[in-house]
Amino acid sequence: MRTILFLAGFLTVVSLKAEVKLASVFTDHMVLQRNAPVPVWGWAAKGEKITIHFNGQTKQATADKTGKWIVYLDNEQAGGPFTLKVKGKSNIVELNDVLIGEVWVCSGQSNMEWPLSATINAEQEIASAQNNLIRHIKVEHSISVVPQKEFKSTGWQTCNPSTAASFTAVGYYFAKQLQKELNVPVGLINTSWGGTIAETWISKSGLQMHPDFVSIANQLPSDQVEFEKLQMQNIKNNVSAFQYSNDKETPAGWEQPSYNDERWSMLTVPKGWEDQGLAGLDGTVWYRKTLILTAGQAGKDAILWLGKIDDCDVTYINGEKVGETCLWDETRKYNIPGKLLKEGKNVIAVKVLDTGGGGGFWGEAGDVKLEVATGATSLAGEWKARVDVNASVTSVNPNSMPALLYNAMIHPLLPFASKGVIWYQGESNAERAQHYEISFPLLIQDWRNKFAQGDFPFYFVQLASFNANNQNQTTGSVWAELRESQRKTLQLAKTGMVVTTDIGDAKDIHPRNKLDVGKRLALLALKNEYGKNIVASGPMYKGMTVRNKQIIIEFDNIGKGLVATGNKYGYLQGFMVAGANQKFYWAKAWVRNNKVIVWGDEVDEPVAVRYAWTDDNGEANLFNTEGLPASPFRTDDWKLLTDGIKYSIGK
Repeated sequence: MRTILFLAGFLTVVSLKAEVKLASVFTDHMVLQRNAPVPVWGWAAKGEKITIHFNGQTKQATADKTGKWIVYLDNEQAGGPFTLKVKGKSNIVELNDVLIGEVWVCSGQSNMEWPLSATINAEQEIASAQNNLIRHIKVEHSISVVPQKEFKSTGWQTCNPSTAASFTAVGYYFAKQLQKELNVPVGLINTSWGGTIAETWISKSGLQMHPDFVSIANQLPSDQVEFEKLQMQNIKNNVSAFQYSNDKETPAGWEQPSYNDERWSMLTVPKGWEDQGLAGLDGTVWYRKTLILTAGQAGKDAILWLGKIDDCDVTYINGEKVGETCLWDETRKYNIPGKLLKEGKNVIAVKVLDTGGGGGFWGEAGDVKLEVATGATSLAGEWKARVDVNASVTSVNPNSMPALLYNAMIHPLLPFASKGVIWYQGESNAERAQHYEISFPLLIQDWRNKFAQGDFPFYFVQLASFNANNQNQTTGSVWAELRESQRKTLQLAKTGMVVTTDIGDAKDIHPRNKLDVGKRLALLALKNEYGKNIVASGPMYKGMTVRNKQIIIEFDNIGKGLVATGNKYGYLQGFMVAGANQKFYWAKAWVRNNKVIVWGDEVDEPVAVRYAWTDDNGEANLFNTEGLPASPFRTDDWKLLTDGIKYSIGK
């Protein structure tokens, strides 16, 4: 009987393996790219003959020695719905409701992944999102050390009130505008992951195209076992200063005020631990803060504000639990009964769990405080910190090594035909912003090589205004430096950049206005890809001259003219000027004859200007008359904060 069962199971497996199968990007309701050869591929038994029928076309293929087969459908005009039928020796796969139109890949980190449900006017927009000509497929999060054939997904979905909430918001508004203007179907392939760096989206062979990454590419593991071993070693190395390797103590009592935390290391709050020596750590870190209260502050009800914590926290005061939250993007506000607060020493202990990506406290320093009736006491600054070895997670992190997301979330899409890419990422590369000048163009070139569709358009979003590190024109700003690297990427053919200085949020890295982001991306596509006679970009720095203690700035993309918005006096905000000593001072700036005149009372011999050169540059108000903001820029080539800081594995 066992033999019969074994043979039956064996024959079933063989039969399943022999069945023709389509790649995971091909499902009901999909959109195929119009006016281009369309590759269709899948797997079958070695040597099996495959026949494909689509809208009057018949194509044939033979599975190679690995079982893979591929055909190229002839160019088709926009339309549908059609049926795609794939016939093998033992089965037929039939896909219904297939449209022909425009396909765009949507990728990057959280601001691209951000769903429509979490944006301004979400409820109203979702309720009206009934458009069968907009389709969306989400590539589920996955990581691999080697290129994968398939990805996990629920398949293509049509746009309606029951599905639109989970669409990429930027992609949705982009598609909505294209569909309205072009009157053709629009398909979105959403392959994005919050908190990810650019390097993880580049292939191993792509990394090898630049000398800065050759040795790194050669270090990449060849299989999962080797990867996990290296991953664990990197984590141990990174957290060694936090007693990782020798710490046998359990966290029992770590929340108690009597506990001796003298041996603990320090972490700055609010600031993610990834940037403070704990790169790659997904797991639990305890924070402790000793606070001295006066007699007037003690014994009174209070509010504890902790800003935002990625991902979960359990918070104690003097050993008593006062609250817990497990939402990475929610401000922590805990009501504290007066009986818990004592005159003299008080201890706040916070157990923080990070389940993936960045971890720890983040947001504004002013949002971390203890508020009593007599006023607020800041809790920002250094806290004692210790890794909980017993609760640390050593699962794979998408930023642990380069190529991990390319392998799992881009390679399985190859060579699906698309019109181009829209991209929103960069926040996670800010600490090595100058090197992004290399890594980001490298990513674009790599994808163009892999998709093998020539220099397809690649449109991206410049970082929005956000007070990431409280950095400004005087201190320098790594976010400003990242924006500059993004602007320099425009040197690549068929790229375009959306500026978002005016639609960011100083206190939130995820501004809720995704409508204008999507519409501005659509402007670039409509002008450059679809021939619309429109202004699609705000002013871009072109050059400068010095004349009579003033610097005169010229711009491209001025549209019908330059304007200063937002104040009744017509002067420009966000400009600074410096002399040869490289010290910047706030400048006076005005628009004259579609040029900007800049000068400063403290600088008799100006040599350089910077505009919107700060983390939060929301006050910058140079626009063209079409309502598109000017990109931040600098005219100097002086040393930056991130000069020479390059990518290395585990950092």
